[in-house]
Amino acid sequence: MDLGIAGRWAVVCAASKGLGRGCAEALAKEGVNLAINSRNAEVLEKTAEALRALNPAIEVRSVPGDVGREEVREALIAACPQVDILVNNNGGPPPGDFRDWHREEWIQAVDANMITPIELIKATVDRMAANGFGRVVNITSAAVKAPIDILGLSNGARSGLTGFVAGIARQPQLASHNVTINNLLPGSFDTDRLRGNFKNVAEKTQQDIEQVREQRAQGVPARRFGTAEEFGAFCAFMCSEHAGYLTGQNILLDGGAYPGTF
Repeated sequence: MDLGIAGRWAVVCAASKGLGRGCAEALAKEGVNLAINSRNAEVLEKTAEALRALNPAIEVRSVPGDVGREEVREALIAACPQVDILVNNNGGPPPGDFRDWHREEWIQAVDANMITPIELIKATVDRMAANGFGRVVNITSAAVKAPIDILGLSNGARSGLTGFVAGIARQPQLASHNVTINNLLPGSFDTDRLRGNFKNVAEKTQQDIEQVREQRAQGVPARRFGTAEEFGAFCAFMCSEHAGYLTGQNILLDGGAYPGTF
């Protein structure tokens, strides 16, 4: 299927590895020019080089830095002649017990996983509407749909973003001008973060990492973890010209792990 987005420009946050990189690669294959961001400048530039090699016909611009900082967001947007596609992504806050968190931890979580994507949305969607095309995909978490007790910081911050998007996506001045805003909720994907979690569990329980991995995989009906490539492909479709009637939705991609009907 031709997604109809070749030649457009996309901003992809936290794109140097994992799910963000998967999204950047999928868009690159579709001929989308990219402005990518992550905190580690060296790793980001290596990713940019790989994306250019993946599709020499596109332009890839890298903007390193913490996207939570206003000047980094401004530089990221300025790197594009126009922003047609915005993929919001950021690392999640650490797990723990809410009894141990203080105001500072909550503010950091909300700033990174709610306020920062809102600021990027605010900076781009009206211009998208004026141009008659815009796609915003927020990478959140399956924990928004089925909260995980030790991920309270993530549950709270990402749920706040979800509530905001539910309202803003339905504004006629956006939806009637072919601007869509949706959330993509990953379950267990084979990323560095997931592998790090396995290592922590293995150390605490004195198990082999592969044993922990297999036990976790057996908890997913698909009996495996997702890949960054398939996540990126799904994201790319949500950014396509064919997805103009999909907005304000939370799309769960978890191999069937969520047990509910709705």
